Amino acid sequence: MEKNDGKKKMAVLVGCNYPNTAYELHGCINDVVATRELLVDRFGFESSRIQTLTDHRHDQSTVLPTGVNVRNALSKMIDDAKEGDVLFFHYSGHGTRINSKLHLKQDEAIVPCDFNLITDVDFRQLVNRLPKGASFTILSDSCHSGGLIDKEKEQIGPDSISPKAQTNNSDHIKPKPKPKHIDHESILSHLTSLTNLVESEIGAHLTALFGEDASLKFRLPELDLEKLFGPHQPDSGILLSGCQSNETSADMPASGSNAEAHGAFSYAVQSVLRAHKGPISNKELVMFARETLKKEGLQGQHPCLYCSDVNANAPFLLENN
Repeated sequence: MEKNDGKKKMAVLVGCNYPNTAYELHGCINDVVATRELLVDRFGFESSRIQTLTDHRHDQSTVLPTGVNVRNALSKMIDDAKEGDVLFFHYSGHGTRINSKLHLKQDEAIVPCDFNLITDVDFRQLVNRLPKGASFTILSDSCHSGGLIDKEKEQIGPDSISPKAQTNNSDHIKPKPKPKHIDHESILSHLTSLTNLVESEIGAHLTALFGEDASLKFRLPELDLEKLFGPHQPDSGILLSGCQSNETSADMPASGSNAEAHGAFSYAVQSVLRAHKGPISNKELVMFARETLKKEGLQGQHPCLYCSDVNANAPFLLENN
């Protein structure tokens, strides 16, 4: 049960399977259903404080994971937070990389069911709005999810783990996974079919379609974004990413009589937590998840951790704190 000390535990869980489209996945909704059970049974979240958005309509009350709905759910969770509260966002679905406005680099984004991208800048803004003393953990089981909180400090990633440690020689191969990735050109083509604009910038299509509900990244000049967020300071944002920013995350098909389709990273995290009954640090959780994926024979997927030094060693979701 949730502790009766005035502190709250709140979560937003998003699963996008993109049914009946060329981008269909199969395990994402299963991921968030399993996560919801884990939050309630192990971490003491109250069901009333967990909002789940999926693109499978059970009834008319189902909230679809559009860009606006996901942003609103996250924004409300931040607005409701107070010092000491524990906030959690689990996303399972497609990710992508998009060109920055100045084309100097590529930036990370998640792909809601209506393609209204939520970018690393949006997550940075949410983290910056977090009340002092509250924590905000993001677990993104999507492609290119490393660095999804703009300017967050890397604790485990391509620059902190040697190439040798990332090798994978396992002979245990699961059924062929599907990458949770939609490339830049496919997103541009889809948006162009909706706007009919002759425009190569994804941001122009998104602002035409969604206006003020498009990502902040596309609505402000790049230099203004730099001024808005300023120099990086330690904060309470914690990102557990399913892979590095240049990698893909796997959507695993059902196999065997009892197995369900699932995201490889979500399943690895759940497996690690089942194996460790007591609190486990964010850093330990990501390292064990890497080992789990290696044993499963998944090559080219290396989960990462981005957060402050203090939060790297803090228990995942501040269990028992």
